[in-house]
Amino acid sequence: MKSVTVIVPATSANLGPGFDCIGMALDLWNELTVTEGDFNIETKGEGHGDIPSDSRNLIVTGVEAAFLESGKKLPKFSYESTNKIPYSRGLGSSSAAIVSGLLAGSLLSGANLDNETILRLAADIEGHPDNVAPAIYGGCRIGVHDGNTWITDCIDLPKNLNAVLFIPKFYIDTHQSRAALPDHISRADVVYNLGRVALLVNSLSSNHLNLLETATEDKIHQPFRSANIPGYRAITRAAKKGGALGVFLSGSGPTILGLTHGREITVEYEMAEAARLARVEGECITVPISYKGVAVVKKS
Repeated sequence: MKSVTVIVPATSANLGPGFDCIGMALDLWNELTVTEGDFNIETKGEGHGDIPSDSRNLIVTGVEAAFLESGKKLPKFSYESTNKIPYSRGLGSSSAAIVSGLLAGSLLSGANLDNETILRLAADIEGHPDNVAPAIYGGCRIGVHDGNTWITDCIDLPKNLNAVLFIPKFYIDTHQSRAALPDHISRADVVYNLGRVALLVNSLSSNHLNLLETATEDKIHQPFRSANIPGYRAITRAAKKGGALGVFLSGSGPTILGLTHGREITVEYEMAEAARLARVEGECITVPISYKGVAVVKKS
């Protein structure tokens, strides 16, 4: 095999209180083609001009990790990506790069790694499973580390659940966003989040969507991250006014996500209008939840 093309979905991590352990896949995709030949990286679409075009590119990191796992020698490859996932906006662009690189490398090396191995490698690179697990499996996933390896399981979702996204034009670096978080949190805040994580999982799996407004609240990361996002409170209030069931930062931001089960047009309008009044540039789009993860579309 000399060439492989794969697709990988966007993901939204945390869903409010599920810091570093819950995420879901969105129906917004990047496409990657890796071909044996002289080293070159071409990026089209989102992230063009900003994504590294050398070995720092996380696609390359993924391919290298797959070959290392296989024990095979790494040949030279060219990489062509066509991206629809907004870059550095809290929608899993880094995880998409890692996971797509791992799958491509798995096939090109002949290792044909299973999903559990790809999860282990991807979460080790990323440091947490909340984005990489749904990027691999699709749907909504819980991920934890048991002291030896990464474990993931699915959260059943109601049908026709959508995500309305307000995607600001500015970037937020995940590492800088993590640096804004406190080193210590109170027992009261831990209890607050634990209860809401449990309520979140139950609300989604039992279709008790009326509980999502409370279930997506958080005190561990969003209060600190949102302080650096202009218009956050106004846009969040507007989404709820429009009919969003729960509203939260997507990952580390700056994207703000409203879960909906109808009223998507109204929620989009209210979020966009709040952003306009707050003078925050960006766009509002609605995407379904994706129940499919990374996949091969062509190999030769």
